[in-house]
This record gives sequence, C-alpha cells and structure tokens, in this order.
Amino acid sequence: MALVVLLRGVNVGGHRTFRPARLAAELAHLDAVNIGAAGTFVIRAPVSRAALRLELSRRLPFDTEIMICAGYELAGLMSRDHFRDHATRPDIVRFLSVLARSPRSAPSVPANVPATGRWLVRVLAREGRFVVGVYRRHMKTIGALGTLDRLFGGPVTTRNWNTVTAIGTVLERNAT
Repeated sequence: MALVVLLRGVNVGGHRTFRPARLAAELAHLDAVNIGAAGTFVIRAPVSRAALRLELSRRLPFDTEIMICAGYELAGLMSRDHFRDHATRPDIVRFLSVLARSPRSAPSVPANVPATGRWLVRVLAREGRFVVGVYRRHMKTIGALGTLDRLFGGPVTTRNWNTVTAIGTVLERNAT
C-alpha cells in the first residue's frame, strides 16, 4: 500500500526551506517519489506510518506537521467529481487540503471564507480528513486558507489540484 506524505508550511516565503528531491533520494530505500517543491511525496515501499513519520522527522532540518494518508484513500477521493458544478476559470484554483486528524467538528459544506461578501475560499466537500474546494487568485487568499485550521479544529495543509493529479499518476503507475 502506497502512502502519501504532505508536509505543512515548507518552502514557503523562505521559511522552513529544504530540497525535496534530496530528501526523496535519502528515502530511496522506501521508493519515495517527490512531487513538486511543497513537500509532497509518494512512498511506494511498505512501511508503517509511525516508522515513516519517525524517519521523516529525523531527516528534516526543522519541525513541521507531517500528514500521512493511504494512497487508496486519495485515489477514492479523486474518483469523485467534486468540481462538476464549478467551471474552470483562470482566476479560480482547485485545491485539496488534508487535515492532520479527523475534525471534532466541521462546518457544513459548501462553506465560504469569508462567510459574507465575495468569497476567497469555497469549501465544496469534506471526506474524513480531506477537504476539497476552490479559491480565487487574490492577495488575501493565503490568509483565507489559513482559516481552515480554525474551521476544522486543527492543522491543515493545502495543495493545488494539479499536485493531486500528479500524485494520482504516481499511484496509478504503482498499482500496475
């Protein structure tokens, strides 16, 4: 079973910087595949989540939240069309956020941030630890995405849907 690792808040604005490709090379014994620069990896060799978390913590030069999910969970999420009612536009970005743990409480969906006025982030669906939505390209969007932590009661990390698609491609190759 492949595992997907998403690191929170790395290589953003010059903070918590590292080289993901180098980390993937150090994790070659786990058949790690690096996806992009935001700390996203697919681990294709069998390993427990606890052992993987420990190994990542030892190799990273800083502390950060490490989200780990099973590849099949992500593949299942991707098999549903959460964006069917949202046309593709240049000013709208599709995203996936992964929560560190299942939320104690969660807002009803769909939900907009801010709740009134012109939305910057629109949460379309939540499935367990996964939150799917769209956001507007705007200077205040990063702050609006930051409110997902508060809305869902814990740390959240977000990836563009293009990254999710790249993860899906690696998972498909691993399944064959």
